[in-house]
Amino acid sequence: MINADSAQVYRDLRVLSARPREEEEARAPHRLYGYRDGAEPCSAAAWATDARQAIGEAHSAGKLPILVGGTGLYLRTLLDGIAPVPAIKPEIRQEVRSMPVEKAFAALVREDVHASHRLRPSDTTRVARALEVVRSTGRSLADWQRDKVGGIAAEVELRPLVLLPPRDWLTARCDRRFEQMIGAEGLEEARLLLERRLDPQLPVMRAIGVAQIAAFLRGEMSREEALAAGRTATRQYAKRQYTWFSRQPPEDWPLFDKPLDQPSAHEEALALLLP
Repeated sequence: MINADSAQVYRDLRVLSARPREEEEARAPHRLYGYRDGAEPCSAAAWATDARQAIGEAHSAGKLPILVGGTGLYLRTLLDGIAPVPAIKPEIRQEVRSMPVEKAFAALVREDVHASHRLRPSDTTRVARALEVVRSTGRSLADWQRDKVGGIAAEVELRPLVLLPPRDWLTARCDRRFEQMIGAEGLEEARLLLERRLDPQLPVMRAIGVAQIAAFLRGEMSREEALAAGRTATRQYAKRQYTWFSRQPPEDWPLFDKPLDQPSAHEEALALLLP
């Protein structure tokens, strides 16, 4: 089992990322789960490099590598490759990353209007990335992405399966999940993470649940307020993921759209995966 979830790569986030429990990991070899320190951001390119190695090791051992997770950018980078963008000039990166997102997006409208049409104005990370690339290289990120390298799609036999259960079923699961996250183990995990005083812009600090639980621990929210805010954030993220996996994967990728806890779900999903 090879992780393809961008939150589950961090050691700091077992409970808050719903990473497999230790007893679950003991049932079969698990790779790329909790293998990164939260102080070191894991890019899609870095993960894809690690995933290629894990896949190669599984093949060498005569095992079937199974990738599990919903970070579309990770999967796309692994399969299709990544744009060979040169290293960003440090002074440009510092300037762009220190901008408020509103100012950065306004600059992006002027300097790469096509990127501004694709991105949400509030998307701090992607807006900054698009702006720093065009400023540092003179080419848009979309232009670079037409020359991707390093993908493995042509080298492997892929058996994909996209899980898109009914939205109401998924929403109820999201609500229950966050209620579990704000229990004793989740609170302790968040407390230990906050004690590290990491940069709040790091991915580990922006994981769903961290900000809401941190506000509760600091006395800025009641438990019910933190629970409501966390549920809302989880639902919003699930909606974006649902939309992405409804539209972005190739048309021939099979979809399983039934509740995952129904008695026949396992057999029906396998029938799609291994026709």
